[in-house]
Amino acid sequence: MSDRFFGLPVVRTISASVSERRLDRLPVLVIDHPRARAAVTLQGAQLIAWQPAGAEPVLWLSEQARFEPGRAVRGGVPICWPWFGPVAEPSHGFARLLPWELTESGEDGSGVTLTLTLRESERSRTYWPHAFTARVTIRLGLECAIDLEAHGDHESTAALHSYFRVGDIDTVTVAGLGKTYLDDLLGTEGRQEGDLAFTTPLDRVYPQADDVSLINDPGRGRTIEVRHRGQSDVVLWNPGEPGCTDLAAGGHHGFACVETARIRRPLVSAPGHPARLGLTVRVG
Repeated sequence: MSDRFFGLPVVRTISASVSERRLDRLPVLVIDHPRARAAVTLQGAQLIAWQPAGAEPVLWLSEQARFEPGRAVRGGVPICWPWFGPVAEPSHGFARLLPWELTESGEDGSGVTLTLTLRESERSRTYWPHAFTARVTIRLGLECAIDLEAHGDHESTAALHSYFRVGDIDTVTVAGLGKTYLDDLLGTEGRQEGDLAFTTPLDRVYPQADDVSLINDPGRGRTIEVRHRGQSDVVLWNPGEPGCTDLAAGGHHGFACVETARIRRPLVSAPGHPARLGLTVRVG
């Protein structure tokens, strides 16, 4: 992981391993624990870095990412909610653009656990007319787990839009995707034969994927295991060249997005019965 996070001045100390700092114009939680180092922006409850002890960084963050209020941060694990995609404004929902509150923090010998909360507000009602409470719990150690809970009386779609750092996208393959996919770039359906090899640009929704996706990255000599919970779909995405905003020329070679999602079958939240979506990542 870049040491840029650990050189930032401490705004407040939360625990022995957790401190709040400021990255450009955004507050960020910096985790420095014997089992893992990580960083989480309070805007969007977005994990932007995670490095288990003894391993290289697992998540990709654009060198051109902008840390400004109300602007999406390119990389890490954005929380796309309460909708996914350009179905409304802002694209991928408002949760990744609003400030969340750190409501719980704990640590032990295995790592750090953070819970961040977003509640209905005057600003959220300008986007979505529902009362809600959203909670994201992030567990950081030799493994990383992220769990989203949506409380209220509503339906929503969502994705944990994970950017995984790879040696070169042209050599990466992904296993565990099932037999069929929807190609959003071509507007067609297709069948997956064996593991997927990226041919960028690529934007596919896999509605029958396994509960575990395996990202084989020969460029870094490792396999990233992504265990999905509560998903109806797994999304694979890479914009290719020329890419998108906040992405340097050729930057698409450094990451693979394998996303835990609820698109085809929306999340249904009812009083006393929150909807849930989660993932766990480990590296081998």
